[in-house]
Amino acid sequence: MTKKAFQPPFSVHYVFWLGWKILIVLSVSLCVLALLRIQRYSQPPLSSRVSNLEFHGTPKVAFLFLARRNLPLDFLWGSFFESADVANFSIYVHSEPGFVFDESTTRSVFFYNRQLTSSIKVGWGEATMIEAERLLLGAALEDPANQRFVLLSDSCVPLYNFSFIYSYLMASPRSFVDSFLDKKEGRYNLKMSPVIPKNKWRKGSQWISLVRSHAEVVVDDEMIISVFKKFCKRRPPIDASKGKQNVKLQKQHNCIPDEHYVQTLFAMRDLELELERRTVTYTSWNQSATNMERKGWHPFTFGYADAGPQQIKRLKDITHIYYETEYRTEWCTNNLTSVPCFLFARKFSQGAAMRLLSEGVVAPFDASSLLDTSS
Repeated sequence: MTKKAFQPPFSVHYVFWLGWKILIVLSVSLCVLALLRIQRYSQPPLSSRVSNLEFHGTPKVAFLFLARRNLPLDFLWGSFFESADVANFSIYVHSEPGFVFDESTTRSVFFYNRQLTSSIKVGWGEATMIEAERLLLGAALEDPANQRFVLLSDSCVPLYNFSFIYSYLMASPRSFVDSFLDKKEGRYNLKMSPVIPKNKWRKGSQWISLVRSHAEVVVDDEMIISVFKKFCKRRPPIDASKGKQNVKLQKQHNCIPDEHYVQTLFAMRDLELELERRTVTYTSWNQSATNMERKGWHPFTFGYADAGPQQIKRLKDITHIYYETEYRTEWCTNNLTSVPCFLFARKFSQGAAMRLLSEGVVAPFDASSLLDTSS
């Protein structure tokens, strides 16, 4: 009986063909997954598309206060809101975790229990700052009547009465976001690429005013915020106790998230044509060389002597802003009509805020009544 030669169950040609087939299937699958991932980040989330339907009813302005703890200027804001219809506004406060606004911690009933229950510990120059902003926007978006969203610090003051500010914000279909090219500072981290290309990197004031659809973009974002948390971090300040180690620490990349996040996010989403690329909150920056070397640039604080009628009128009379890095002059308009640039200003001391009230900038008020409070 002749023995037959052993034949493998599969020929070499068949195995080679099968391997190529598996490789092609895997490649196609990976391409499909990549396209789905891109589509996920390039399109607005379903929740945003549904909630962008036209709202019927009285639209509200959501005032979002980012506070360290309490609100030292609550007495001024209380007077401001007293002149308004409660149907036209809502208030949200992000304070330190566990802090409660009640009769023992605030002088205005408008702030009672307006704190977020989901607040986090916030550090200046850290990603927690933009996370707190997103928490405020997320809480305010739960009310469909909120159609404009204004982010304010605990040292902000209104420069006009409620009626003027409400009409100003509602008249514009655009968000007010200070945004410009950041050419001078090395805050862009090359590791952000390719998710955030350098030509989309922007800088500006964190004090923004958004329409509802743009507020949803900020809250729904998952990709840009994750890159910021990883690569946009503040360089640690000089610590005399660390001696020569400071040299190494100061070579670290330096990035302030709240001055770049929303601006860069909107540039990435191609929304810049839907913006007034300016802020409605005035800040006077102390840019002296001595101060910059010690601490960096910090806002000038308005005291009682700086809050007189003439000084406030100068702020109200500002009609344009010049952006040096873009050689751009932003003339302040609202629906093609020339308007004052600023509705709010910071940083104001309690004495300065008291003078605003006594001078009738916000509403007629006897500032001496504050001197008897024990708060």
